[in-house]
Amino acid sequence: MITVTVLYANKEGAKFDMGYYLGKHIPMVKKLLGPALKGVVVEQGIGGGAPGSKAAYAVVCHLRFDSVESFQGAFGPHAATVQADVRNYSGGIEPVIQVSEIKLS
Repeated sequence: MITVTVLYANKEGAKFDMGYYLGKHIPMVKKLLGPALKGVVVEQGIGGGAPGSKAAYAVVCHLRFDSVESFQGAFGPHAATVQADVRNYSGGIEPVIQVSEIKLS
């Protein structure tokens, strides 16, 4: 199993629209990616490691898939649509994407 993590840096002055993200963007992603998408977790940063410090990321989203191939097969045909919607909620924050293999101990 893999996780595609999408990270939105906590930039000074940026206005991330969490209502739009949760109410419109994530449902659209779920619909477009269909059964290949096994789960979604959205986290909103509330603080850093030191007391009173700012979170490094405003939002982190984890998308779960069985494999890199299943992710690519589901996302590829809809990449332009998903990416075009980013401007509607991100407040100018460019997402950073990482693909990771899940390891359990």
